[in-house]
Amino acid sequence: MKKLILFFVFFFFVSCVALAGERVTNEMIYQKLLEIEKRQTVLEVQFREFKDYVDKRFEQIDKRFEELRADMNARFEQVNHQFEQVNHQFEQLYTFLWIITGIFTTLTLGVIGFAYWDRRTIIRKASEEAFKKVEDEGKWRVLLAALRELAREDARVARVLKDFGLL
Repeated sequence: MKKLILFFVFFFFVSCVALAGERVTNEMIYQKLLEIEKRQTVLEVQFREFKDYVDKRFEQIDKRFEELRADMNARFEQVNHQFEQVNHQFEQLYTFLWIITGIFTTLTLGVIGFAYWDRRTIIRKASEEAFKKVEDEGKWRVLLAALRELAREDARVARVLKDFGLL
């Protein structure tokens, strides 16, 4: 504001110097001062209007920033919610993989256990059948019968057969 007043005073003096060829009276100075005051009043009104306009624009900009901030916060919350959903899905997938691993391990151990039991059972039955067949059809029965008959007459043979549980 002071600069504006200084400008008008300077302008006034320049005008006075320009009009130096004419005689300057108090009335002329007074009229010039009145013109300067009128212009100053008009400029002050324009300055206030401009200031009000600028303040209004800043308020609009602040309001827009608040809207953008609220929108940005809403979007961040939405992204956060989506990350939580993805995290939950990964946890479910991880749990499902553990369940699948447990089932596969159980099935594998079950199959190995069944194969071991089956082999052991088959081998036992096969050996029993083989011994039975050898015992029933083989010469072992005849040999055992011969040794028992010999044991009736020979005490030494009887004692050996008793020691081995064959008599």
